[in-house]
Amino acid sequence: MTRTFALAMAGALLLGCSHKDKNAPLAFVPTDTPYVMANLKVMSDDARQAMLAQADAQLPAQLAQMDSAANRLAPEHPDAARLIRALGATFKGNTVEGFAHDSGIDLKGRMAFYGLGLSPVLRFELSDPQAFDGFVKRMEAAYGKPLDTVSIGSQSYRRAVFAVSHTELILATVGKQAVVALLPADPGQPLLREALGLDRPAHSLLDSDALAKLAKDKGYQPWLVGRVDLQRMLPLIASGKDPLFAALFRAGAERQSAKTGEPVANLTKIPPGCPADAARIAARVPQISFGYTRLDGKHQDSRLDIALAGDITQAFAGLKVNVPGLGSAPDAPFDLRLALPMTEIRTFWLAQADAVAAKPFTCPALTDFNDGFAKLGPVMQKAAIPPFGDLLGLRLTLDSFGINPTGGLPKFTGRVVLATRNPAGLLGMAQMSMPALAQVRVPDNGTPTPLPANLTGMLGEPAWAAMNDHALALAVGAGENDKLAADLKAPGGDSGQLMRAHVDGAMYVAWIKAMAQRVEGLAAQAPNGGQPNKLGDIKARLAASEAAAARIREASGEVHMDSDGLVITSKVTMK
Repeated sequence: MTRTFALAMAGALLLGCSHKDKNAPLAFVPTDTPYVMANLKVMSDDARQAMLAQADAQLPAQLAQMDSAANRLAPEHPDAARLIRALGATFKGNTVEGFAHDSGIDLKGRMAFYGLGLSPVLRFELSDPQAFDGFVKRMEAAYGKPLDTVSIGSQSYRRAVFAVSHTELILATVGKQAVVALLPADPGQPLLREALGLDRPAHSLLDSDALAKLAKDKGYQPWLVGRVDLQRMLPLIASGKDPLFAALFRAGAERQSAKTGEPVANLTKIPPGCPADAARIAARVPQISFGYTRLDGKHQDSRLDIALAGDITQAFAGLKVNVPGLGSAPDAPFDLRLALPMTEIRTFWLAQADAVAAKPFTCPALTDFNDGFAKLGPVMQKAAIPPFGDLLGLRLTLDSFGINPTGGLPKFTGRVVLATRNPAGLLGMAQMSMPALAQVRVPDNGTPTPLPANLTGMLGEPAWAAMNDHALALAVGAGENDKLAADLKAPGGDSGQLMRAHVDGAMYVAWIKAMAQRVEGLAAQAPNGGQPNKLGDIKARLAASEAAAARIREASGEVHMDSDGLVITSKVTMK
């Protein structure tokens, strides 16, 4: 019976393994990759169309950012700048779906973006390899010269070498997949062969199911899952042994040497304490992961997890902060509820400052941390002084927001609630700093008290103050005073609750329009119209943001600490 059971189990395992596609992009990703982002399954048609619509709305801003990046790179990296402009040129006048179709990219295919060490590799499936080759030729035409065509064995690939940075970009079609990678110039055969997929990793993420297990543990849907392993990444950087980092590090040293005369050999020495310091930091923040929790035509919900050391999670995971409203879901046009428990924050950061003082960082690149933590101690001591030391958090609510046609402050109505251990003391400090407020008497039973006109004149709206035993509140705008009592009585935060936020699409669009008006005002005031290229980029991004915001019905976010680390969730509902 034991032998029969063992054979049955082995058969089941073999059957399960047989369903894995050994040519899936994840089959080429080593389990020890420092970072990866991949889709475990193909998303549904309605979700894909929703994502494409959002990508099209953001495309003008993305192209503007590519132009800006090219402008920044041009002085020192002219070839890289020309290549970025060439890539942007292939998108212009097209939609994202149209570009994918013309380039032979399979939007229903699988992809993986990952690191071979620190060298980034993008591998994705093609619907038409010949069309992808046509895309490369179009990019070469925009680039102004053909890329080098090189072969390793029977596999050919194209290469763009960037002499200044000692790196090269490779593009290849391998079967029905495309590979794009940034490698050190003249990479050794093991790295090049692994990037192209000619050699497989000894252990892959497909074999281990590590990404699938992560998605199940965190509640990520399989459409797109990412992980950054800082315990692998930071030591690779600090040791200087990673091939890509070594190439970039040497290139930077050569540029510095040309300016200062310092020998390159001196500039590329890695102090012995750097790897240990990097491992020390990574132990505090071991891993970051993210993924969608819901994705369809109307919803785009996601989750970001930041793993943290145990002493960090213990300090806040069980903490309940009495900020009115933090314990309930916000629903106003804009509603932010934020925990700022200064006593606990001060205790935590003082402990961190003491730890760094007892064992300073020795790596020269990290010595600024020593100075920063040394300054943090006195700052935290001052934070104990009232009213800051009594602060628990705040809630900011906007019911309306719009451009002021006469200029000046935007027009708005809403409320702010400051949670504190000493509301009367906070009010007293405000009355000492503003004499006009000195005669205002605010009862501690939550009853709103109107503020004098000489205090509210520049707001253009009436205002009220209210207070109870754990918060001081202010309301601006007609009718807002009627909401203060409920705001003050709203439930405080649950264990580990740190933030909740909500904004509707109309409010989001109003903000963007206000920013656009501000940009126009700055451009009009600047000599000769300011910097045309920079202002043009900002305007393009704002226009794209407004187009994207116009599709949003509402968005919300939540932050809490659990026993594993910080959890940040967001929910976006589309119209």
